[in-house]
Parts: sequence; C-alpha cells; structure tokens
Amino acid sequence: MGEKGCIKCGSHDARTKEVAMTGTGLSKMFDIQHNQFIVVYCADCGYSEFYNKQSSAGSNILDLFFG
Repeated sequence: MGEKGCIKCGSHDARTKEVAMTGTGLSKMFDIQHNQFIVVYCADCGYSEFYNKQSSAGSNILDLFFG
C-alpha cells in the first residue's frame, strides 16, 4: 500500500465497495449505468472517497485514495 495512509487518521486499512446511485427525473430510469461508483473507505475512521467507475477503470484506486 501507499506510504501516506488515510488523510484523516493515517491508517493503511482501506476497503472498496461498488455502489450505484440514481439521479433525478428520467435519469432514475435510464441512466443508472452512468452512475456507478467505487467507494474507497478507511476501515478505521470511516473516511470515504467516491470514484467514477468508468473513469477509474485503469487506475489503482487505493493509490488514489492514499495519495
């Protein structure tokens, strides 16, 4: 893992979870595939960051989270 750790508490125990969020209006029905995110969160303090799943597909998300 990265050397810096969580920006809030310094922990190196981060986890990821995929989530989908709905927008408003018609996007609730038709745009769900464009609202998928990966949440990276610190298992110790709970600090979280959201990354667009499509934009971050080629990146190591934990590296982004730890800076």
